[in-house]
Amino acid sequence: MRKLVGRLQGRLFVALCTTTVVMGTGCRDHAPRADGKADAASHDASISLVDDNGHALRLAGPARRVVSLIPSANETLIALGATAAIVGRTRYDVAPEIVGVPSVGGGIDANIESIVALKPDVVIVWENDKRQVVRTKLMALNVPTFSLRTQDTADVFRSIYNLGRLVGRDSAARLLIDSIHSQLDDVKASVKDLPRTSAFFVVYNDPPMTASPLTFIGQLLSLAGGTPIFTDTLPLWRQVPMEEIVRRNPDVVIVPVGEFKGLTAELMRKRAGWRTVSAVQQGHVVTVNANLLSRPGARIGEAARVLRAALHPQFAKDTATSKRTSTPAARP
Repeated sequence: MRKLVGRLQGRLFVALCTTTVVMGTGCRDHAPRADGKADAASHDASISLVDDNGHALRLAGPARRVVSLIPSANETLIALGATAAIVGRTRYDVAPEIVGVPSVGGGIDANIESIVALKPDVVIVWENDKRQVVRTKLMALNVPTFSLRTQDTADVFRSIYNLGRLVGRDSAARLLIDSIHSQLDDVKASVKDLPRTSAFFVVYNDPPMTASPLTFIGQLLSLAGGTPIFTDTLPLWRQVPMEEIVRRNPDVVIVPVGEFKGLTAELMRKRAGWRTVSAVQQGHVVTVNANLLSRPGARIGEAARVLRAALHPQFAKDTATSKRTSTPAARP
């Protein structure tokens, strides 16, 4: 299961600290620089951080050469204005800013020799990968690593803050965190008086898998005015019987585009099980950008707006990254 979850984000797809989807007030207690530039003092200051695996990392100064094995971390570094620090990426990174950066393979099957040849100051690795093969090999070669957890929205905010610290862009990180909080607050306020829409988010198609309310997808779905038809909190990423999807009959089915070429609204109308779900029959299958919805990083505010449009079509004009099928199939 862990391998599949890592693959969902890596392959284009790969508990809240408070009830309002924030990491905590600590990130808001500091006034960010308006220009988002690296802090002047950071250039000479040593870096001391504990990663999401509980390992301490110490660097003589901000990292100037970073290899990130997590696409969402690369997107965050770009948003922090640290694109130039990214010297290695995965084959799954699609951000145009780093298309010319050397690929070192996948997130959990990266080429160690390629990483070492890039002489990174630090390598960003998956906390979710419990085998920790890549990290173990890099540590044996004295290559500094830093693990990030990417399960929920609290992880997102903590990762942004820590990545900012690693590259000497603390103020830019605070500015980005405040911006995302503002975006999420706006989405939440816009749907607070609307009826909630029951939904099934397709994390994986065969067998069907969905996200727990404690994952970043489940949290954003709830914030955007949706109610997941599966409310179990554990496991975070769970397989569900098709029969239960049919029985719980969601108002909307949300399908990420880019991950599942074999799961389209048209095919769902032909498949046993799916074709009996009212949302499929009535054309309420919404496709969303997998690169956006399944990468917990700097763009989760935009992801929340896309989910809001998926759940409440009146907001569709506010985003062009979700699409609702328009021609319902006849009932069988």
